[in-house]
Amino acid sequence: MQLTIGKLAAAGHVGVETIRYYQRRGLLDTPARSGGDWGGGVRRYGENDVRRLKFIRSAQASGFTLDEISELLALEASDDRVRVRTLARQRIEVLEEKIAQMTATRAALARLADQCAASDKGPCPILAAFEP
Repeated sequence: MQLTIGKLAAAGHVGVETIRYYQRRGLLDTPARSGGDWGGGVRRYGENDVRRLKFIRSAQASGFTLDEISELLALEASDDRVRVRTLARQRIEVLEEKIAQMTATRAALARLADQCAASDKGPCPILAAFEP
């Protein structure tokens, strides 16, 4: 499989600029041009590039930062399962905190909505809560 950057981007459901950004960050390799660097050729990507791009996107969807993904990619080669588990547990802690914050926010907004529905008089409690 030999893909252009556009086809690689499509396979990973990202834009071309995202591919270039990942390359600048060192998450994806930048292959040589087919005609040499000065030959104006096209860069070609293979199955390993698609697999790596999908790994990056899946890890991002799980909440990992690009720095953490870079470390995970390095750990993939070393098979350091202890460190991988540590990173996963740290990510779980962050997600638990976000869930708690969102649950509290949802409860507060539900209370405000109930207060707003309870009366047609005076300022709406929802709008008043957002005023500085």
